[in-house]
Amino acid sequence: MGGALYLEPQLGPRLGSLLESSGLVHSLTDALGSPLGVVLPDQITENVDRFRAVLRKHHLAGQTFFAHKANRSSALLRRLAATGAGVDVASLGELQHALSCGAAPALIMATGPKEPEFLWLAARTGVTVSLDSPAELDQLAALVRTQGLPRVRVLLRLSGFESSGVKVLTRRSRFGSPVRELDAALKTVERYGDAVELTGVAYHLDTTSLAEKAVALEGCLMALEECRARGLAPRAVDIGGGFGVNYLANRTQWEQYTTELANAVLGCRPPLTWGGHGYGLREEGGTLRGTLGLYPAYRPVAGERYLDDLLSRPAMAFGGRKLATLLLEHLYDLYAEPGRALLDQCGLTLAKVIETRDVGAGPLWVRLAATAGDIGLEEHGVLMDPVLLRRGPGTADSSGPVAVHLFGSLCLESDLITRRIVFLPHRPAPGDLMAFVNTAAYCMDFHATHAQRQPVARKVAAWQDGDGEWRWCLDEQYWPITPPGGSQ
Repeated sequence: MGGALYLEPQLGPRLGSLLESSGLVHSLTDALGSPLGVVLPDQITENVDRFRAVLRKHHLAGQTFFAHKANRSSALLRRLAATGAGVDVASLGELQHALSCGAAPALIMATGPKEPEFLWLAARTGVTVSLDSPAELDQLAALVRTQGLPRVRVLLRLSGFESSGVKVLTRRSRFGSPVRELDAALKTVERYGDAVELTGVAYHLDTTSLAEKAVALEGCLMALEECRARGLAPRAVDIGGGFGVNYLANRTQWEQYTTELANAVLGCRPPLTWGGHGYGLREEGGTLRGTLGLYPAYRPVAGERYLDDLLSRPAMAFGGRKLATLLLEHLYDLYAEPGRALLDQCGLTLAKVIETRDVGAGPLWVRLAATAGDIGLEEHGVLMDPVLLRRGPGTADSSGPVAVHLFGSLCLESDLITRRIVFLPHRPAPGDLMAFVNTAAYCMDFHATHAQRQPVARKVAAWQDGDGEWRWCLDEQYWPITPPGGSQ
């Protein structure tokens, strides 16, 4: 097989401490089953503070809205509400959940396409609505007028920005209204002045490119100028999410793996994946073709650092002045909607080893009590190794690194926990646990299903008390108050 290729996960202090409590996590899966999701509510508080620190650095006011779709946890949402941070909801169910978890309506942003029921509850409760289309504005205004509701705070979600200097286009999006149609949108806002209050403009781009996002923010600043010229009084710009997470501890491992993957696709080394899967790469006549369809798992500039870099970039349409400076001078609030970044290090997924099978000279086959949907790393193109937690000290194995295929428990050929060969420090055994760390964002339950009548993973919240001891409860039973005999 050649040398072992590791992709060791980045482990923060909390997740690292939890994994050191091997007896606890084994007890949890024994009691509650495999797979099992574990979330760390205290970590989301720390992540919010980091984003707030960036705003303070640039002397900006604003709000951080957690993108609810990234995780369904009640514990995380309740802990977030206690920090005074906001919630970005993209469905009726998410809005109902946010309200039930203590989020104040003034700190909820309703985004994405909205059915009438979603708009009705948003208008009725007084949350801010980020308008995805002119039709939504028509529906919202009609609701407010016919039901005699107070004016609703709205943002215009824009797309299709272009740079004023070197040609940079933001990629096409099916969300929001093209910025070239701003004049028509503002005329409609003015016509509905009795029903809505324009508080700002917004964008959300599905890209990791700082250059594209800087162009969009610059375009939003120009749009705000147009709003003010028409006598409107917007005060905020919402830059959406996409700040990213650094999943891996080692840059060299990431670079070595992607290099060797290309070599494997070209046939220059043994395969690194099940069935020769190339993650978007393919060989044609001895030439490497295609595009690597993976999340850039090693990202030193991610999360709040990404936001800091964005705000520090120059706006060419405004004489090259920093974007943060322009926001400050115009007294605009900055809204951000991190999902993945606010859930960095906030949870892990535990799966029990139920079978190991030797198949000759190839990698060991390892079947887990979980499905690919329970551990959605592959769905999001995230490659990182699980942490192997032995059942007990008596099962220690000094056999050295072992290559394995990780299979799920469904009766489907496609139920692969990961398509790539995973290298573990030693051979796993039935009863051991695989801890897939940093899965709280999207990977934990975004793709989970009840296929073959198998239950989806249960979820618990874990925290350390005043003595540093780990405590836990079911996710839905967690509230950010001090319980008897401990602390949250």
